[in-house]
Amino acid sequence: MPHPITVSTPAAYWPKAAASAALFRDDGMVLIGLRGKDPRRKVWSLPGGHIEPGETARDAALREVHEETGVTGELLGLVDVNDVILRDDDGSLRAHYLLTIFYGRWLSGKPVPGDDCVAAKFVTIDELMDMETTKQLSSFITAAHAKWRADRDAGT
Repeated sequence: MPHPITVSTPAAYWPKAAASAALFRDDGMVLIGLRGKDPRRKVWSLPGGHIEPGETARDAALREVHEETGVTGELLGLVDVNDVILRDDDGSLRAHYLLTIFYGRWLSGKPVPGDDCVAAKFVTIDELMDMETTKQLSSFITAAHAKWRADRDAGT
């Protein structure tokens, strides 16, 4: 059952559109960043952020990846569209993001933290299990990895 629509900030500001990307190297390792700002400060997630007015979700994902990690990539497809809804203790809406999650391949650059990230690196999917991550990161990366492998195996 949905929560009542009580907001701690004006409803006109929500939901906010955002985009992220799971970029894989040829060895199957995926790029992640350690968030430096709220929400979810100090947890690992896919690099991403707000979609600017007039910017496509795909362009925003690539821009955010580069700004946050210094890495350049190529997007191959869509993994999921996910609502991130954050509430205060009283149940009022604190934030609502509509996140478009892409997958693709690394093209160039060594991960260097920038913008909203305090660390960035490539990790194996197994390494993610021992890290503090955003709630659905593992499922998004698992789905992205399967799509990336299918594309790679098909020669795309």
